Amino acid sequence: MSKEADLQRVLDLGIVAIIRAPSGEKLLEVAEALYAGGIDVIEVTFTVPGVLEIISHLRKSLGDKILLGAGTVLDPESARAAMLAGAEFIVTPTVNTSVIQLCQRYGKLVMAGGFTPTEILTAWDAGADIVKVFPADVGGPSYLKSVHGPLPQVRLLPTGGVNLDTLPDFVKAGACSVGLGSALVEKKALESGDMARIQELASAYASKMKEARGS
Repeated sequence: MSKEADLQRVLDLGIVAIIRAPSGEKLLEVAEALYAGGIDVIEVTFTVPGVLEIISHLRKSLGDKILLGAGTVLDPESARAAMLAGAEFIVTPTVNTSVIQLCQRYGKLVMAGGFTPTEILTAWDAGADIVKVFPADVGGPSYLKSVHGPLPQVRLLPTGGVNLDTLPDFVKAGACSVGLGSALVEKKALESGDMARIQELASAYASKMKEARGS
């Protein structure tokens, strides 16, 4: 699909599932559980050992059923390697204009991390399709609302501090989508292999997003 179609997929769902894990075991099962629960935009972070092999395996196994991305990307070399492995979008924790430029060059969706208004606008001006406001638990929905006021054109994706209770407030504050890590893929469920729990949470968050948007 095109970058525009990938962006629309993220905006339509309103959720990016973030998988961080101490190993690559069970990650295919996790992705399948998320998909079964209604979440098909999934990011695997570079902090997971063997992340490139995992991305390649997920891409071959699930194909276009999910929109697969790589997160915690710190440099353009990692971004390019992730793309070659099958990642369709790139997420950075900080503003890295070299990564943004690389994604533009290859027509890939990029979500660049920023926190202050200056960082957020710098990422947007550099060409980020979405700016990940991180860590969003510092300041919460009120901070996002304050930033969104003077920068309404910037697509903001809060990550950190988003849960079933706060999600509606982040949406009201101007979030175009939200990033969900351990609140969705719980450490306990991951360690025990409780995929039913992950699917249950995915379904709950997908429903909560629709409710928050009034649809």
